[in-house]
Amino acid sequence: MGCVVKMSKAWIAVFVLGVLLAGCGGGGDSSASSTPASSPEGSAVLSWRAPLTRVNGESIPMGELDKYVIRYGQDTGNLSKEVIVSNAAAEAEMSYEVSGLEKGTWYFTIQVQDISGLTSEPSEAVSKAISS
Repeated sequence: MGCVVKMSKAWIAVFVLGVLLAGCGGGGDSSASSTPASSPEGSAVLSWRAPLTRVNGESIPMGELDKYVIRYGQDTGNLSKEVIVSNAAAEAEMSYEVSGLEKGTWYFTIQVQDISGLTSEPSEAVSKAISS
């Protein structure tokens, strides 16, 4: 039986901001909490920051983070594709490019897993429209 580690709502907001800016190829000011990047057609660049606390307020050291799980698809109720980004403890700011996306709207969520195998709830879904 797996336990769930819930990450802070602030962390989810940082993730969402990063995905919205990077996934849409938009820009941001220097106060943005993630580094937006442009993305070629058929791909989305997702950016996020590592969580600093659990939902109960306890801190979570970077060394306890194991991996991120990105789920995506063209239906928010069926995010059937998955990418594992390992070595989550390597950097506080992470990014990953999901490529090979067909025309249409794609939705993305992310979860973090710690070294004990505890996994956060998925972030709110964000989207990117691919036009060609």
